[in-house]
Amino acid sequence: MNQELLRIVDNIARDKNIDKESIFADLEEAMVSAVRKHFGDTESEIVVQIDRSSGKVSAFKSGQPIDIRSLGRIPAQTAKQVMIQKIRADERDSIFTEFAQRKSQLVSGAVVRYEGGTLIVNLDHSTEAYMPKGEQIMGQTHRPGERIRCLILDVKETASQVKIVLSRTHPDFIRRLFESEVPEIAEGIIEIRALAREAGYRSKVAVTSYDDKVDPVGACVGVRGSRIKNIVDELGGEKIDIVRWNESSQILVANALMPAKVSEIALCFELGRATVVVEEDQLSLAIGKHGQNVRLAARLTSWDIDILTPDEYNQGIERLATCVKSITGADEVLVDKLIALGIISVLDLDDVGPDPLVGELKLERGFAEKLIEAADREAKALIAEADKKQAEKQLVVQQGKESETMQRNLEQ
Repeated sequence: MNQELLRIVDNIARDKNIDKESIFADLEEAMVSAVRKHFGDTESEIVVQIDRSSGKVSAFKSGQPIDIRSLGRIPAQTAKQVMIQKIRADERDSIFTEFAQRKSQLVSGAVVRYEGGTLIVNLDHSTEAYMPKGEQIMGQTHRPGERIRCLILDVKETASQVKIVLSRTHPDFIRRLFESEVPEIAEGIIEIRALAREAGYRSKVAVTSYDDKVDPVGACVGVRGSRIKNIVDELGGEKIDIVRWNESSQILVANALMPAKVSEIALCFELGRATVVVEEDQLSLAIGKHGQNVRLAARLTSWDIDILTPDEYNQGIERLATCVKSITGADEVLVDKLIALGIISVLDLDDVGPDPLVGELKLERGFAEKLIEAADREAKALIAEADKKQAEKQLVVQQGKESETMQRNLEQ
């Protein structure tokens, strides 16, 4: 019996991943509850001890030994219920401790089922985890029994269970996949400095190398694209752009907008805005499908990026120069200084306000305020012109639709 008890404790500890000492302590408390149930005594001192090496059980009530096996069926049932509750609590604590330490790490599991859009995944030790619909890659479906890799997003402990939340859309999922596929990243030779992602569609990853002999982009791509292909396959075909990190914001913005070729970049630190000039044939590449390329580049670099053609850029400069030089005392030199600050349109000048002009360009506040007032008037006129053009364009489209409708009616 005693050896059987030790084997049972060993099996529970191994299967439930619970410390054996905790199980012995739970057994002792459960037996104390059984003794109290048998005698109906809540005052006396009751002690139960289990020898960890032999499995021998010793029980005492007020210092007098008790034969624990003679208590009967009802106390045994009490001990069983207490034991079940305590082992479940220990199991929850063990699961919480294990997975809380693995938070933000990759984990592999088997798909169990869908519940109202939420994916249930079976992890180690038969632990079930949850992947909400918002954390699943759009367009991907998984079959029961399929093995998938996920990121442990959060671990929550509730009264009845430990809730493990998984994700395949979080940017850190991409980061962990690169760490698993690119040894140089895991070893710290290459670092992912920034990452922007629209799950299921496209991601941009900025990398740098701390070893001059190691090309960060080439290492991440792998021989004939082998490394990046494994990651793309895991993500169901999501496109990944790997760009070279640079401490220069101008170079970083240009890299982030690849594959588009950038002609010129003006940075306005006051507004956190980068105005990028690209040729007409590069415009669609720079913006990307539904604005995706420029949107991801903005998130990757932490700059608000405006894409302009050379004509649009020059028109903005000319309008700014005309507006500034309309103020007495302003000249071409002042226009050049404003452009050097990254202010390349009257809209920028209006947004910046007078303080940077006083602080950076050492202008008198009264003069700076006059410049801003003139820019505000010109900006309002510019917006009115744009609104008028948009209204005219919509009118032409509407008239075209009406004309087509009338034509169809006549043909019928």
